[in-house]
Amino acid sequence: MTGKGSVGIVETQFLTVAEPPHELKLDSGETIGPITIAYETYGQLNAEATNAVLLTHALSGDAHVAGKHHTADRKPGWWDNMVGPGKAFDTDRYFVLCSNVLGGCTGSTGPGSVNPETGAPYGLSFPVLTIADMVRAQRELVRTLGISRLLSVAGGSMGGMQALEWATQFPDALQSAIVIASTPVSGAQQIAFEAVGRNAVQADPNFRDGQYDPEDGPNQGLAIARMLAHITYLSDASMREKFGRTLRRDARFRYDFSSEFSVETYLDYQGEQFVNRFDANTYLYFTKAMSYFDVTRRYGSLDAAMAEVQCKMLLLSYTSDWLYPPYQSEQIVYSLVRNDKSASYCRIESNYGHDAFLLEVDVMEELIGGFLDHVSEPFDSKEENLPPEVAPGGGDKRRRHTRRRMYDTIAGLVSEEDKVLDVGCGEGQLLSSLKRKKRVVGVGIEIDQARVVGAIQRGLSVIHADVDEGLKGFRDQSFDIVTLSMTLQVVERPQVVLKEMLRVGRKCILTFPNFGHWSVRKTVALRGSSPVTKHLPYSWYNTPNRHFFSIKDFRAFCRMEDYCIELEAPMSGGKALSFLPNLLAEDVLYVISNGA
Repeated sequence: MTGKGSVGIVETQFLTVAEPPHELKLDSGETIGPITIAYETYGQLNAEATNAVLLTHALSGDAHVAGKHHTADRKPGWWDNMVGPGKAFDTDRYFVLCSNVLGGCTGSTGPGSVNPETGAPYGLSFPVLTIADMVRAQRELVRTLGISRLLSVAGGSMGGMQALEWATQFPDALQSAIVIASTPVSGAQQIAFEAVGRNAVQADPNFRDGQYDPEDGPNQGLAIARMLAHITYLSDASMREKFGRTLRRDARFRYDFSSEFSVETYLDYQGEQFVNRFDANTYLYFTKAMSYFDVTRRYGSLDAAMAEVQCKMLLLSYTSDWLYPPYQSEQIVYSLVRNDKSASYCRIESNYGHDAFLLEVDVMEELIGGFLDHVSEPFDSKEENLPPEVAPGGGDKRRRHTRRRMYDTIAGLVSEEDKVLDVGCGEGQLLSSLKRKKRVVGVGIEIDQARVVGAIQRGLSVIHADVDEGLKGFRDQSFDIVTLSMTLQVVERPQVVLKEMLRVGRKCILTFPNFGHWSVRKTVALRGSSPVTKHLPYSWYNTPNRHFFSIKDFRAFCRMEDYCIELEAPMSGGKALSFLPNLLAEDVLYVISNGA
């Protein structure tokens, strides 16, 4: 993205909702009102009020997402690198807002607020909250601002939980949701860390059952809770790289119990800074709400919960995040797909751990910016130029022409509005072609992160996954067509992959290079070396190909597996070939199905 800038000097605003007798009813059965909500906005709401994006913060966040309150502020808002002109949440296009959630300590009603019935701070008399309660309060804010339907709700960690609640509680109130580094259900490990943090706070002598003096609160307990939590936000690799075993000040051990290692003093600093800006009671309420979080609770199962979703969904996870591991995001993704919802997913390679959702800015800008581009706009039906083949030298016009002819042939075999799963979809060229020509409902699977990004930027639904791990997330016979274009020779277990493809789809259309072609035979027979041709432009040491098979081999394989070959279309230079296909065909297209 170009032309990135700051939102500049911003101001926190306040709004009161749920005034008696219209108090907010909570999941606990209690009610609360009035509620003050602190919020900030960036950009302009359009006349139709259709460009609003709600950002939902994590445990330690607040309403101050971007910009500064004063020119002298040392730091901007917590997601400043993602919000502003030309950034992922482009304030030249979107009206971005964020509120401090109910129970917070930076302007919104929380345990530190004055209870209007007693004239004293709530303390632990404040009702225990759920993530769903927080979202209901946000909903009141959004409606009061005159926004009936959000363009998107986006958040990471606890913010991702809020985005999921929005998508299931208020499915008609948003066009899309972006769930980052989160989970559908808080698991035992997450609950355990949260419980230890709460115990550290409550064990501090200054806690005083939550009725502490704000100037003399349970600072030590809160600092320890923050130190523990911060460890879970990092990864082994990031800690090893950043700290190792280096000592902070001395060249030798002191042989005492002071903080000596760099990682110790870093955690000391994190604890001290947190105490200066956060309330201990709010920490209890937020972590309890996270422990309670279970998006399936009202519905009985994850599939039943995701059946409520009506919006487009983008989910992001990070490879080194062990607090909210990728498999938890993947549970959501596959549940959405089983419910025929529009979902995309990228598992971002990162060593930053859970904190990656605040740090992996470049790839997140591409993913989120590209996703939002297509939320409210129809799929671009214009013809696009196919990129060169990804190969040494960039491929050639002949190969590109062959690929286009293959795509045209596949399009001719697909019916209007078919459900299509494209395995190994790359950047989505084939799916794009099928959507233009046949208006298919398409989903792609791709293992390469850069290609996943490219496909999402095209406005396609794509899942970042390894097909060799199977298609277990998909229902039986849930697609009309499953395609595998020039990928069969690359997968590790083609027998398993094909079996899975025919489990989830009625028919399979696949293309692959014919290793029985005369040029391959000549190179092997006459030169005694691995073939490198215009058709197969890789050397033995850099080829992605694992399996070298011919048309004859594939026919025998289908007989062995009892697969029905409905169509065999050998090609040379993109043209159909009927004479000696195993010798003369460069590529071949098959349509196969399970035998009767």
